[in-house]
Amino acid sequence: MTLADDDARARMDRMYRHQRRVYDLTRRYYLLGRKGLIGALKPPEGGSILEVGCGTASNLIAAAELYPTTRLYGFDVSSEMLLTARHSVVRCGLANRITLAEGDATRFDSRVLFGVPAFDRIFTSYTLSMIPNWPTVLDAMARHLAPGGTMLVVDFGDCVGLPRLAKTALYSWLDKFHVTPRLDLRDVANRAGARAGLKVEYQSLYGGYAQLVALKRT
Repeated sequence: MTLADDDARARMDRMYRHQRRVYDLTRRYYLLGRKGLIGALKPPEGGSILEVGCGTASNLIAAAELYPTTRLYGFDVSSEMLLTARHSVVRCGLANRITLAEGDATRFDSRVLFGVPAFDRIFTSYTLSMIPNWPTVLDAMARHLAPGGTMLVVDFGDCVGLPRLAKTALYSWLDKFHVTPRLDLRDVANRAGARAGLKVEYQSLYGGYAQLVALKRT
């Protein structure tokens, strides 16, 4: 949900202009691993959480309910998705805890967006598979990670444990929405972690349907 160039930004807004109204209802069935990611955040008491590519803010709202002392932030490149996000945050009575902004995941500066230099937890969910220059997102996230912080990524995987027909059908369907599973996510995360001095942990989920990466600053 976050892309680098203006053409891609416009395409995202066109795609989500109507989809945003039913996005959460339809995506809950196949964006697997998001609940586990939110449960793994475990921020410190009174800590801060940033979501990169927050979409409709459903993940941020879930995190706010699970971690009631945290302050949460999220940004997305799609102004259309942010319309739904802002409405949802207000409807849930969380406008005093969740701050939203429009921004690009490949080159964001949280000081400019939020006036906050670093976060205890940063996560992104099913966004890297939609960003052409996606490795830069990991570096940008790492730059904004506070001491002792953790950043988490969940996205589509290699489907190695699924039937070939299921994998082919899934990848074909994803391609219609300009979604490309990042099969080298583990290697790219290891390199990003080495550059930033982060410990990297990797998990394959649901027979490879999804993958979860954690990068930790010690």
